[in-house]
Parts: sequence; C-alpha cells; structure tokens
Amino acid sequence: MVNSYQDSFRGLSKEVWWLALITFINRAGTMVLPFLTLYLTEDLNLSLAQVGWVMTSFGVGSLLGSWLGGKLTDKIGFYQVMFWSLLLTGFLFIGLQYVSTFLGFTIGIFLTMTVADTFRPAMFVSLKAYSKLENQTRSLTLIRLAINLGFSFGPFLGGLIITTLSYSGLFWIDGITCISAVFLMKVVLKRKEFNAKKSEDSIETIVTSIYKDKPYWIFLGIVFLMGFVFLQLFTTIPLYYKSVHKLTEVEIGLIMALNGLIIFLFEMPLIHYIENKLLDKLKIISWSLVLFALSFIILNVTTWIGILVVGMVLITLGEMFAFPFTNNFAMTRAPSGKEGRYLALYAMAFSMAHIFSAKTGMEVIARFGFEANWFLMGGLGLLAAVLMFWLKRALEAQKDVF
Repeated sequence: MVNSYQDSFRGLSKEVWWLALITFINRAGTMVLPFLTLYLTEDLNLSLAQVGWVMTSFGVGSLLGSWLGGKLTDKIGFYQVMFWSLLLTGFLFIGLQYVSTFLGFTIGIFLTMTVADTFRPAMFVSLKAYSKLENQTRSLTLIRLAINLGFSFGPFLGGLIITTLSYSGLFWIDGITCISAVFLMKVVLKRKEFNAKKSEDSIETIVTSIYKDKPYWIFLGIVFLMGFVFLQLFTTIPLYYKSVHKLTEVEIGLIMALNGLIIFLFEMPLIHYIENKLLDKLKIISWSLVLFALSFIILNVTTWIGILVVGMVLITLGEMFAFPFTNNFAMTRAPSGKEGRYLALYAMAFSMAHIFSAKTGMEVIARFGFEANWFLMGGLGLLAAVLMFWLKRALEAQKDVF
C-alpha cells in the first residue's frame, strides 16, 4: 500500500511540486473563509440577510475575478497573473479587518475576491506549462492535495487564534501568507509560459465556438449546481454547528479540518488507481454528486452529534471524486489557444454558485430553518447527478469520449 501511495506521486515535475508548496503556504493562511459567516454575525453583528448579501458580493467579485483571470492569462501569461494576484490579495486581506460597516465590508470583500480569483484560471493553465499531458490530472490532484493539507491546518489554527487572540489575527495571517507565497514563487518557480498553438480564428470566432459547445455548457450547469451545494460547507454549515449543536470555534475547526485530512491521505492514490483502471469518469462524477446530496439530507435524520462527522466524510468523498475529474474535463475540453477562456468559464461557474449559494441558504434558514435548507441542497445535488446523463448523451452524439 505504501508503494502504491508513492507510485501515485512519481513522474511529476519539480515545478509542479514547487507550485504545490506555494499553494499550501497560501491555503494554510486562508483561515478567514471558514469563519467568515461567524465573524460577520458575532463581531460585526450583521443579520443573516446582511450576511447573505456580503457573501453574494463575495461571489460577484469571484465571478469578475475569474473572468479577468482568464482574459489576462491569455494576454500576459499565467505567471504575471499569479504573482500580482497573490501580492495584492495579501494587502487586501490585511485591510479587511479595519472595515466594520455592512456596506464597507460588502465592497471590501468584492474587491478582495475580484483580485484573489484572477489566480484560479492562471493556476489551471500553469499546469499545462509545468506538467506533461499524461500527468495533468495527477498534477491537478497534487495541487488539490496541497490546498486541502493547508485547509486541514487552517481551520484548526484559525479556531485557536480566535479563541486566544481575536478574528483580526486571522486577517493578518491570511495577508502575510499570501505575500510570503509570492516571495517563494519568485525564488523557486521559473517563469515559463504555456506555448499553446494559437488559434488563427478571430476573437469573435473563438467566443462563438465556445458558446456553441453544447456539452461544455451542460457541464458548466452541473459545475454550478455542484458548487452551489458544496459552498454551503463554508457558509451555512459553520453557523449550523454553532447555533444548533453549540460547538466552539476550535471544535468547528477540528471537524472542518477532517475534510482536508481525508483528502490528504487518500485522494492522490485514489485518482492514481482510477486512472490506471481506466474507470468511467463521468459515472464517478455522477456518484460524487449523489454523495454531496446525502451529506446534507442525513443532517435531518438525527440530532446525534456524530452525524456531523458522517456528513463531513460523505461530502469529502464526493469532493475527492468530483473535483479532480471536473477540472480535468475542462482542461481537456479546451481547444488549443483557448485554454484561458475555457478554464475561466469553469472558474466562473463556481463564482456564480458563490453569488447565489450563500444568499439562498441564509434566506431559507431565516424563513424555514436549517432542515429545509438541507433538503434543498440534497435535491440540487441529485438534480446535478441527473444532468450528468444529459451530458453523457450529448458527448455520445458528438462521438466524444472523456
């Protein structure tokens, strides 16, 4: 088993390993996000409706940033976009702690996420530059491994910092780690652009061809629903842990850290096994969406506190199966010369989910309670699984294989 685990990491380029380390440092510092809804309700005394609008602004900024990231990546290259995104995001996070009004924080989080999420399309394209074609899924999985290892440390350390210091300490650490990641990137990661064969089509033709890619738009709808459901993990679920089960910030951090720990231990060998066995990736994504749905529905089955751990395990398993292969689908679907645009649309689907997920969840909870929200999220997860059948038929009609 140890040899199998080691084999899953072999053959990856040193640049991908450095990129993973930079991502880990950056992600370990992103402690604010799991506690953001708690910070807004407890320290800034905002209502659930106001928190919903702040998180909607978060999503709009993410959407704009993803779009800009795709455009800038195709124009000036992923390295420049990653560098400036990390650097400016660091200063913006530090500044957020000094904003205490509803309107001010709404604008502040919008600006922060606009800059921060230009990083995402650039990161995806960088893997095409630093990784061989046959290693792209595993390279992407390694980056996710770094993200989730950082996420394992982040919430737990964040809970300790809130308990011993205050929420403001989280903003300082978020900012400093982003800036630290920039310096490490300049030292160890050589600038290298992805020299894709540029399309001879005009910009209008490129955009039109993307909009005519029916299977990809079905796929983006699935990604939107997947993100809509998954993002409750960072918005309504911490509130549920706190208000219904009366957990402390440290206890919340421990349960959230379980997500990253499971992914750190099992995702890489799991993806390696699936790729070696040539399993049907579309079926795997479909079952992952069912797991997402179940992780919310079971919260209504019992008030036993252990169900929180069961729910976290289910959503983590779904994440392990879904995210690497949806990322890979977007990467492989993109024609040469259009990678930035395709991957930007993928990131924007998640950003659209950010816009509507938190606000919808907060409103449903305020009006009907947590139980109604969990049933809604379960239903949307199952709807996304049904749409996978439509995607498969659309691909078969084009005689396309994934």
